[in-house]
Amino acid sequence: MDTTEHYSSDVAFSPSVKEIQTRKGSRRSYARVEERGGWATAITPELKDFIEKQISIFIATANRDCQPYIQHRGGPPGFLRVVNEKTLGFVDYVGNRQYITQGNLVDNDKAQLFLIDYGSRSRVKIWGTASVVEGDAELLDQLMPNGYQARPEQVILFNVEAWDANCAQHIPLRFEADEVLKAIESRDTRIKQLEAEIIALKSEPRPGAARI
Repeated sequence: MDTTEHYSSDVAFSPSVKEIQTRKGSRRSYARVEERGGWATAITPELKDFIEKQISIFIATANRDCQPYIQHRGGPPGFLRVVNEKTLGFVDYVGNRQYITQGNLVDNDKAQLFLIDYGSRSRVKIWGTASVVEGDAELLDQLMPNGYQARPEQVILFNVEAWDANCAQHIPLRFEADEVLKAIESRDTRIKQLEAEIIALKSEPRPGAARI
């Protein structure tokens, strides 16, 4: 009978990882996390808000020979949808038709999502399993972003087992082009308003000025 205690963070902290943590002096701090129950295993309201703001994500899979593969997926905010507190889903659009991620999931359903927001310097790692759903028009319609110009092919559902948020250290501060464009347009509009006010003020007669 296995009497070893298991924690949600064991999805990443294998015995080899824990041995290295012990050798390099970080095991104690992570052991305290385990004492508190390990990593979160359900999607919180805060995580939901973060997830549904993302426009770019990475999904990692591995084939039966353990060869890893990372694929990018993107779309408008909300393209990665929280189905319930344990499930995420997104529409898989028609692309180059290599189907590496789908093939990997046939052999090995373990997967990870990596989310990074450069503007807020935040990143979240989500471990779990994933599956591809083909031929479900209702689910496809439910998860397809409204008005997004892409050809939907199938749906990927992700079952959450554990997640962890990293600190902001070493994340470069970057902003999306749309955000920068909006800021520039707002600035230019304000400049025009101020210029118009200056012209109006200059055209007003000065107090005490002689009138002809």
